[in-house]
Amino acid sequence: MDTTHPRPGTAARRSTGSRTAGRRTVGLAAAITAVTVAAVALVGVAPAQASGKTSTGGDYAVTVNGTTTNPAVGKDFKLRDTAVSGTIAVRGRHNGFDIRVADLGVYDYTLTGAPDTQRMVTKPTVVFASKVPSLTAAQLAGTQLSSLEVRDDTLVAVFSTGAGKFKIQAKDGAQGGVFQMETEFAAPVTFTHTLGAGLFYFVNPYTGKVNFGDGTSAVATGTDAHQMLLGKDSPQVATKTSQTATTTTWTVQPGGRLGGVLGEDAIELSAGATNCTSSCQAQNQIRGSLPVPPDPVDPTPIATR
Repeated sequence: MDTTHPRPGTAARRSTGSRTAGRRTVGLAAAITAVTVAAVALVGVAPAQASGKTSTGGDYAVTVNGTTTNPAVGKDFKLRDTAVSGTIAVRGRHNGFDIRVADLGVYDYTLTGAPDTQRMVTKPTVVFASKVPSLTAAQLAGTQLSSLEVRDDTLVAVFSTGAGKFKIQAKDGAQGGVFQMETEFAAPVTFTHTLGAGLFYFVNPYTGKVNFGDGTSAVATGTDAHQMLLGKDSPQVATKTSQTATTTTWTVQPGGRLGGVLGEDAIELSAGATNCTSSCQAQNQIRGSLPVPPDPVDPTPIATR
């Protein structure tokens, strides 16, 4: 995915410059500081917005049907009931991804490595090669972009089909609760998450939970300073059905969602979100206030199970 999409008047502020330090796939250290996580945003319920954290702020541009729009600071860009085809490209200062309309899958979810105290990479790094729902032809029939809202570092896209709705929320943050996909179909939907090259799932020895990362140690100071790349799938009303070193599959119930959490929230000592599908309360959400264990060292890619 091209993460260097030009925008008028923003090229200088969004340039990440050259990166001299390569990333490797073993060894871990450092602390990922700060974040909030979207643990309970559900279609048809009062949603919690995806939330990320940066020290420099975010800025999304979106390309729909070949036209790119980057709204001015504090301004909204909205579309309603729009026929779309091909790929919707979302490009931010800190992350970007593509939505393929044909299957409503998200592809090449990438951290850009733009300068920021919260960044976890120093160059464009594909975190997820794909996040794809397994929808039937009947479920995808008549797909259109029911609504799209872009404002500064926030994007919300809702697709309607003949069988239901599909919602994507994203935050242009360097870490935090930066992404989630939600379903509103009559039947459960299977999702397959595939990590980008060089990333792997592993069991965190401090929490016993499954995280993912690339095994790169943090750099505390200098122009290549970054925190450790750590993340976690964040399900609600969803069941994991398979796990390998590079993929997971999930069955998501109607009203459920799959989120993505990066940074401190991915390793904090939380019990996780509850199976809330309506009238969700604050206690159903993780707010980044729980104890954070040390970073795992030399994690081992998880065995297929």
